[in-house]
Amino acid sequence: MKKRILLTSFDTWLDDQHSNSSDDLLFEVSKLDSLPYDLKFLRLLPVDIELASYRVMAKIETSPPDYIVCCGMAASRQKLSLELGASRGESFLQTKIDVKQLVSGAKVTDISDDCGKFVCEGLYYSVLNYLEQNKLAAHCIFVHVPVLNQENFIEILSDFLLIINNLALL
Repeated sequence: MKKRILLTSFDTWLDDQHSNSSDDLLFEVSKLDSLPYDLKFLRLLPVDIELASYRVMAKIETSPPDYIVCCGMAASRQKLSLELGASRGESFLQTKIDVKQLVSGAKVTDISDDCGKFVCEGLYYSVLNYLEQNKLAAHCIFVHVPVLNQENFIEILSDFLLIINNLALL
């Protein structure tokens, strides 16, 4: 049976943004027909922790995935960043996935322990907490995506697909 993977991205949040790199990346992935996985996309989530979390949890309920890959834009970063976990107040929840194994062979991906203090961390924490509280078998990771351009696009896409492939092998 094909691994079921839910991929999420955010909408823009500033008036001068033409797109969100997390959604740009997922758009490119959605065009690939050769991936041997059952990919479900939940793109252009609102940049609002409660609304985005609600939509992701509703999707998990209606179409349970094996894995959830939440993606967000990190304009100040130059590489993909695979986040270890997320905080809410004093509480820190870490993904149950071996992130070092996921980035094995990656060229432009770092492991990060700073998911930021914006909606990305809020969504990641909410999904990790939801999976834990409901004792669901699905696992979640969060990937920050830098601004994509002609110089970095191929390497970023290649590393992202490597992460997806490594995830499906777990």
